[in-house]
Amino acid sequence: MVSVQRSNPFQDPVLAARYQGWYAGSGLASVRPERSLLRWVLAHFPAPATLLEVGCGTGEFTRWFRHEGLRTFGVDASWPMLAEARRLDSGACACAEAEALPFPDGAFDVTALVTTLEFVASPIQVLREACRVARRGLVLGVINRTSLVGRRYRRTGGLWDAARFFAPGELKEAVLEAVGPDADITWRTTLWPWFERSLPLPWGGFIGMAVVVAYRR
Repeated sequence: MVSVQRSNPFQDPVLAARYQGWYAGSGLASVRPERSLLRWVLAHFPAPATLLEVGCGTGEFTRWFRHEGLRTFGVDASWPMLAEARRLDSGACACAEAEALPFPDGAFDVTALVTTLEFVASPIQVLREACRVARRGLVLGVINRTSLVGRRYRRTGGLWDAARFFAPGELKEAVLEAVGPDADITWRTTLWPWFERSLPLPWGGFIGMAVVVAYRR
């Protein structure tokens, strides 16, 4: 997706070609509750019109956000992933580093980062940039380090060797450091595979977090 601490595994064209297949196969069951939770997160931003997805990868969530009625733009640092996104008709997308987004302040209503913070070298800088270009705030989707799902990913190896995971409290601390103490933060976690629900429980597999900031005119 975006720049990583070590080498970027998403620069591998073979991985990029296989990546989308996971969403249509073994990952489909877990993606459904993640989308439901992200819809709940979006509801914290009344009638947003535009969304930037940072670390859009193959555009799986970019296309979903568009289906939810938003005008979307995706950025990613991996040309192979972007090639897949364009092949799959993900709309406007461009190659860019998450730490230095090529957009003016407040260019979008909201900025989304879905399974992106795990792979960036400087999460605080990425959050600052994401907030800078958003008028209303951030939509975050992050794998929970303390969950059973997070532990499984860490044991998987491969591209996950490059990942840094967060617990809900750690993610909130990073957001406050990046955005400031005035941010209004609300979060829940998915309870898949046990329940098709999300609740503010620290052990759920996928964290959905709404970061609402003061509206910028």
